[in-house]
Amino acid sequence: MALIVQKFGGSSVADARRIMAAAQRAVDAKRAGNQVVMVISARGDKTDELIELAKQIGDHPPPREMDMLLATGEQESVALVAMAVQALGEPAISLTGYQIGILTDSTYTKARIRRIKTDRIRKALDEGKIVVAAGFQGIDDDFNITTLGRGGSDTTATALAAVLQADVCEIYTDVDGIYTTDPRLVKAARKMNRISYDEMLELTSLGGGKMHSRSIEFAKKYRVKLLIRPAYTTGEGTLIAPLQEDENVPMVSGVALVKSEAIVALRKLPDRPGVLAALFSKMAERKIPIDMVIQDVAEGAIAEVSFTVPQDDLAEALTAAQQAVQSLGAGEVHHGTNIAKISVVGAGMRTHTGVAAQMFKSLSDRGINIQMITTSEIKISVLVDRDQKEAALLAVHEGFNLDQEFAAPPSIGYRQENDHAANDVSRDELEQDVVSRLASMEDIVVSEVQLDTEQSRVTVRHVADHPGVAAEVFAAVAEGGVMVDLIVQNISQGQQADLSFTVPRGDLESCLLLLRELTERWPGTKVSFEKDMAMLSVMGIGLRSHTGVGEKMFRALADAGVNVQMVNTSEIRISVVVAPKDAAKAHEALLTTFGLKV
Repeated sequence: MALIVQKFGGSSVADARRIMAAAQRAVDAKRAGNQVVMVISARGDKTDELIELAKQIGDHPPPREMDMLLATGEQESVALVAMAVQALGEPAISLTGYQIGILTDSTYTKARIRRIKTDRIRKALDEGKIVVAAGFQGIDDDFNITTLGRGGSDTTATALAAVLQADVCEIYTDVDGIYTTDPRLVKAARKMNRISYDEMLELTSLGGGKMHSRSIEFAKKYRVKLLIRPAYTTGEGTLIAPLQEDENVPMVSGVALVKSEAIVALRKLPDRPGVLAALFSKMAERKIPIDMVIQDVAEGAIAEVSFTVPQDDLAEALTAAQQAVQSLGAGEVHHGTNIAKISVVGAGMRTHTGVAAQMFKSLSDRGINIQMITTSEIKISVLVDRDQKEAALLAVHEGFNLDQEFAAPPSIGYRQENDHAANDVSRDELEQDVVSRLASMEDIVVSEVQLDTEQSRVTVRHVADHPGVAAEVFAAVAEGGVMVDLIVQNISQGQQADLSFTVPRGDLESCLLLLRELTERWPGTKVSFEKDMAMLSVMGIGLRSHTGVGEKMFRALADAGVNVQMVNTSEIRISVVVAPKDAAKAHEALLTTFGLKV
């Protein structure tokens, strides 16, 4: 017998008709031979109505009382859904977060789960009941009601699926799955049948998809299969699950657009240890998530760092940047606002050459200039003028033929091999193992620190800042079959830009030959390289949203006296380039800082 968790959002239970439809889903699943746990959000706009009512009483309602108030929305909806299930002829029980046993810390309005007791749910399931659980809420050690913040019901559903070892967690939404891009902007956008956790994390962090990143983090940590399904039709939806070892995947799975980014550039910085630590500590103090952090190779002992933030955070970010510059005793702070970010995401980038070249060519063919570039192992992001954002999105989507089906997916079933089955571990022992780790589930989690000493760095300086230049550079490299890893293009000054990237050391010579043939046609352009370099990557989940990761990383490197030559960031990786002589102590410092030293 499989165990299924089904989560229904507010729009899916907004009125009596939709409540009955959600109940019918659960009843059908139970009658097919499954145990079912439903996780329910507050109905429709109930949460917004309660927030507005509280604001009418006072401008600054106490957070504890807000949690007490907002939790009533889910209490109402679970009772109604349980009634509907019983009206359809199946036994059901509604449970609040307290009744379930979801224990949290005391951070009102954005609490974190510490433990989940499962005895009551297990007992109800064994009695043949459908459990209707309130999403978004829990209780702290003093029996105060708490709420989990944005995306809280998704988080509840995924956490319950993890601790109950569910076979699948179905997330019912008002769309029929995850698309290659926003179908409201690109009519040819295609629903994906399957996507990996890392791809979904990157897309979610970029504003794509219909789930909050916290729930994807939970799912990846505990290998919970998530199935995004339409609430109002019978579509199969999109499965978010681990990649199989031999699975054939496309170069690019999706394209995301972030419309309202702002850029902050720190220029004329001293090229010495501690510069990035000063910046990240000031940003972390204000809990500002920063993205596209770029530091290119310094020139003349002068470094430059650029990063993007949500436009609403620009004023705070500028204050923090100015404080960092003052603490360093040097530097200038500049900013820009008329920008948008276009990103391609795909697990296939790990094994395919030419992804960057194709992306940049797609943009240059439409006359769209690139202002900044940053990459991760499975993502390439660029900044473009905001008034060209939709044209850029369409160009990249068409450039990778994302309107066409890649391959027939494997069938989606609820039966799966349990990773622990071969180890002869009892259900209670397995459940306890998951519960024991819940206390730190949402803490800063760095799973690995990688050291790569087999790459070389190439820099192309003083290239003309106009459409097509980056496309030509990376097309030349791709034609030679050279894999490119980290790519950095900082915002240009004047009419020129610099490009830096890393390649396997064994491909350096052929890469330089390819570039020299190209750049001989560009007066004033210079190609330089560093054959021996060390790249350190901090790997984890939610690194962009956990603002303290960068602070800890760069403080550790500064304390070890390690100077950072290049920086590149994403949702799942922060990479830095350092001198080979500093590689060992830098690696040791990061392992120690993140508690990974054996």
